[in-house]
Amino acid sequence: MLRRKLSELNVIDDFMMNELATNEELKEPCFRRILSVLLNRDIGEINVKAQSIIQGLDTDLRGVRLDVEIIETTRNGISIKSEDDTVIQGEKNITGSQIANIYDLEPHLRKDVNFPKHNRYYQAKIDSRYVKKGLDDFEGMHNLYVITITNFDIFGDGLFEYTVCNKILENPDREYKDGLIFKYFNTRGKTGGSEAVKNMLRFIEKSTSENVVDEATKEISEYVNRVKKSPNAEEIYMTMGDKIDFLCRESEEIGEQRGIEIGEQRGKQKMLDMLKEAAKKNGASEEIEKLLKDCSEISQ
Repeated sequence: MLRRKLSELNVIDDFMMNELATNEELKEPCFRRILSVLLNRDIGEINVKAQSIIQGLDTDLRGVRLDVEIIETTRNGISIKSEDDTVIQGEKNITGSQIANIYDLEPHLRKDVNFPKHNRYYQAKIDSRYVKKGLDDFEGMHNLYVITITNFDIFGDGLFEYTVCNKILENPDREYKDGLIFKYFNTRGKTGGSEAVKNMLRFIEKSTSENVVDEATKEISEYVNRVKKSPNAEEIYMTMGDKIDFLCRESEEIGEQRGIEIGEQRGKQKMLDMLKEAAKKNGASEEIEKLLKDCSEISQ
């Protein structure tokens, strides 16, 4: 399959999402706008970090890679100022008590993932990263939004968006305020979601001029076009693409050679099996049986 040009990439593509999240000038206004549309509320001051790694607690335990990690450091439009429990996040110093909301934004194009359990694990790793000693009553713990964007329907109900929160089964009307929200967005939904959400999801999947239909998609389109016209992004994309092409060619060559070896081995084994069967039917001597056995051992 031919590699796409940088100009053909969409926001949902890993490279484009990463370039938007690492651009110092664009990342904060870009992701503030995306979040404000998807969550239908104003987003305060944020700090954006692309593809951060949270290691496992031991060498045999799995870590996670967050595609875009966003920390919101205001509550209800009011900046929170404190000097304790400093957390280093990107190029800013953010204190534990300043964090209002954390957003893990994950675009996914692969279908072979158990998303509920995948996101359960990601949530646990993120929480363990930011909860500091001394938070005895947990009252000041941040809210966490794990946001998954796919171009297919994970749950099969045809919705543009699904919101998952913990509930008390015996009394579902009572709120369970643990601050954990899972949001699943399906760019190819058929029902549900506001018009603004639908427009944004369509543009995220296919970031072309025909999907620029309102102020929000116009703004994100401008950011995307600036990335696509960046010589630095073009150079990185071409270099990365050349490496991928080389690895693909190398894998194909190894696969072809291994296929030939397996085919030859199977062919020899089939011939030996046929000779053994013929010898058995025709009452071959013990010497012939031994010879066939020796040949079989040599071929393995």
